Amino acid sequence: MNDYEDATAFLGEWGRFQQQVFFLLCLSIVPNGFMGMSIVFVADTPPHRCLIPAHVNLTAAWRNSSIPMEEESHGDALVPSKCARYKLEDVLSFSNRGLLPGVDVNLSNVPTESCLDGWEYDKSMYISTIVSEWDLVCDDRWKHPLTSSLYFCGVLTGSFVSGQFSDRYGRKIVLFITMAVQTVFTFIQVFSSSWTMFCAMFFVVGFGLISNYVAAFVLGTEILGPRVRTVFSTAGATLFFGAGYMLLPLFAYFVRDWRMLLLGQALASFLYVPLWWYIPESPRWLLSQGRVEDAEAIVRDAAKRNKIEPPPVIFNPLQKDLQCEKRKAHNICDLLRSRNIRWISVTLWLVWNTVTIGYFALSLNTANLHGNAYFNCFLSAVVEMPAYALSWVLFRWCSRRLSLSSSLVMAGLFLLFIQLIPANLIYLATTLEMMGKFAVTIAFSIVYAYTAELYPTVVRNTAVGTCSMASRIGSIIAPYFIYLRSYSISLPYILMGSITALSGLLSLLLPESYGMPLPDTISHMQNFPGCCQKTPYIPTHTEEQEHAAERKSPVDP
Repeated sequence: MNDYEDATAFLGEWGRFQQQVFFLLCLSIVPNGFMGMSIVFVADTPPHRCLIPAHVNLTAAWRNSSIPMEEESHGDALVPSKCARYKLEDVLSFSNRGLLPGVDVNLSNVPTESCLDGWEYDKSMYISTIVSEWDLVCDDRWKHPLTSSLYFCGVLTGSFVSGQFSDRYGRKIVLFITMAVQTVFTFIQVFSSSWTMFCAMFFVVGFGLISNYVAAFVLGTEILGPRVRTVFSTAGATLFFGAGYMLLPLFAYFVRDWRMLLLGQALASFLYVPLWWYIPESPRWLLSQGRVEDAEAIVRDAAKRNKIEPPPVIFNPLQKDLQCEKRKAHNICDLLRSRNIRWISVTLWLVWNTVTIGYFALSLNTANLHGNAYFNCFLSAVVEMPAYALSWVLFRWCSRRLSLSSSLVMAGLFLLFIQLIPANLIYLATTLEMMGKFAVTIAFSIVYAYTAELYPTVVRNTAVGTCSMASRIGSIIAPYFIYLRSYSISLPYILMGSITALSGLLSLLLPESYGMPLPDTISHMQNFPGCCQKTPYIPTHTEEQEHAAERKSPVDP
């Protein structure tokens, strides 16, 4: 035996051990869907107008006419100004003299001023958001997209740091430490006394959220067998993430104060503490560190749970290449060291960037769509469920490269078509946006699993974390794509549609991983077009049998 898959084939693929790992890792991902999108409600901007102090003695006519009318940024209708009022001193003078607005006074000649006394917010949708609490509107409206961007800066940092920590110290310990970080700092956020403090805590929450997601994803990919691994990486993890996302609008509908919403998230996350005793470390990672005895102990325990008698010797002499490489410390520089891995890494970074822009921009935009914000968010989450299911079907039976490329091109086309829809067909435009979200969600699900398959065990967590880190440039600027709506409602869709379609074409350059075993060392990686590996990875006879069986019959947990 010269391969991990051969050594552990006696365990089977869907015993009690694999079922436990599968469902517990999926369960650990639910809070990520809930917390990751909570900013949609926590930082939504309620309808608002300049505050006219109650103690100012104005007649009802002048109080109702104290706000000037202006055209909407993307329409011809007149609406009350959100950032200006008629000069209060003049309005008070007209009111005291008994003059009527629009009759005795031409309002177009009355000077205006900024909202010197603050704003009043419509509370029919929310009791409180961070926007209404700290007045992140008008001259301070730039802070609104920056809030999300700082969160994604934390995600970027977590993607960079956690991957290397996980490859060095273990998947399991990083998973649970970062889950604790996410929970504790969400709890601290509840007591934020300023926007600055909120953003500082939000940065750390982003750090913890992506770190535990990537660790759980890689842990499941390495422990589970080939067929169940496909289900986990393309459907299991993503469906449970989508389930958390679906719970968000339902919970937010009943908890309309942003502090209580975050408190509920934090308290619920403490329920995951017992999982520490039921989720094992990755035997693959232990082998890469030379800890053969620890890896054998986990596999023997798995055999006991599955009621299977293990062989006397499991991992000896196993993974000769890996045992040689274990002594070498791997880091992010290895992703750029050779020509082959360098081109794969750069291409994946660009694709991840585009997928992240599309996914998060469309998710954050749900509050701006026509209709109820809670329903739109729920609809955006529901759309992801069939997308995750379809991504599993594509990943199970179709080319990884073609599946990723076609979903990205389709997403781009749907978004580009939105600008062609007449303004009166609002629901058709919303349908196209949801179809774009459906397609980009398929791409998001596939690219995670595809990336994990392309990279070897010795750098897999670092590689997935680095791809996630590179993509965060996209997620950081995604809120500003939505911000462009204030200038042109079509501009975000034109930009997102164009770069998404182009990224789909770029992804065709990536090597195919369908039907191939997971590489353990860098020399086992598939070739990028125009690059040649010195030692190609030739599947063993057992692996060929496994992948032949995998193509014939799916595993449906």
